[in-house]
Amino acid sequence: MSNKTVLISGLGVAGPTLAYWLKAAGFQPTLLEHAPALRGGGYVIDFWGLGYDIAEFMGVLDEINQIGYHIREMRIVDQSGRRVAGFGTNVFLELTDGRYVTIARSALSRVLTERIANSVEMIFGDGIRNLQEQDDGIAVEFEQGSTRTFDLVVGADGLHSKVRSLVFGPQDQFEKRLGYMVAAFETTGYRPRDEDIYVMFSEPGRMVGRVTLRDDRTLILFVFAATDAAPESLPDLSRQKALLRARFGDNVWECPRILDALDRTDTLYFDRVSQIRMPRWSKGRVALVGDAAYCVSLVAGQGSALAMTGAYVLAGELAKASGRHAEGFVNYETLLRRFIDDKQCGAERFAGAFAPKTRWGLILRNKIINAAAIPGFARLAFGSSIVDRLRLPEYSWKVHFTA
Repeated sequence: MSNKTVLISGLGVAGPTLAYWLKAAGFQPTLLEHAPALRGGGYVIDFWGLGYDIAEFMGVLDEINQIGYHIREMRIVDQSGRRVAGFGTNVFLELTDGRYVTIARSALSRVLTERIANSVEMIFGDGIRNLQEQDDGIAVEFEQGSTRTFDLVVGADGLHSKVRSLVFGPQDQFEKRLGYMVAAFETTGYRPRDEDIYVMFSEPGRMVGRVTLRDDRTLILFVFAATDAAPESLPDLSRQKALLRARFGDNVWECPRILDALDRTDTLYFDRVSQIRMPRWSKGRVALVGDAAYCVSLVAGQGSALAMTGAYVLAGELAKASGRHAEGFVNYETLLRRFIDDKQCGAERFAGAFAPKTRWGLILRNKIINAAAIPGFARLAFGSSIVDRLRLPEYSWKVHFTA
């Protein structure tokens, strides 16, 4: 097999999944992570669909269900905390045949990474400074000063992909901003605690919600309409907190308590809600996977599962093509392009449901959510977005390692 050495930039969800399947198929993957260690905190995701199937193939599903959360209800409240809309998660359990769990994205990344920790080279605390494609490989100049040559490079480095910017061009060529910002942090000892219930308060153009975690922790999530704010214009934690205080500083619902908790945190996830839409996901010896190639947006709820799906198919098609990267890259995109396009269109429609920008939009959103309790309505309203129509290809993996 040719093109056996593969550098994968990014140790989130797509990266370790791709490394697992490439290693199983006989390649030699190397994982590169800019952070000095695995990231923690962040936000929780709802995990289902093809990603759930791939986790089962990898032998990590039991652990994911054990450390994940089984949320019972999504509840929308008014200023006084009175329930105005919501539904039980049995709706999603029905649509997914019970294959549905909520898990911290960082926890999912850790489970996937631990699966390959003893069999794949990992480099922490470094990044890619430059890439130079050659006839027989691609020279990678690292930020810490060393240079190595690999047969292939895959960018699995998220919405703000460095690999994408080096090879395909600036992010603004491919980014579709959906008009919202998102922020999330964890706090300890927050009260009240509504166990296994996602509680959220909405007004036109903004939403703040909370969900309980283990060890007396609570995750707080903000989503708000914004066309002028961007992470790069708010580079430090104090300015990000100031913006959140300006947007949520009035004395409604639990906002004063939430902002007090925000003041005490040193770790805040803060970004805009965007999609990445590219005409192609590969160029020469470089390919992109996950959010780097086709981010559906954080609020879509399926980004991690789609990242795992893309990683599985990319590895499978490279193996099927015996490492002939041009053939493998084309087949990878051909198999997934329509599926991903449909997911992005659905996610764009769904983004506005978190924080409708008008009072009438809020009323309509709440009525639709309440109608989800009507038998059959959930499948009619959400089924096309929840149920994955793609059938995973079957590959003849030759396992060369014991993970």
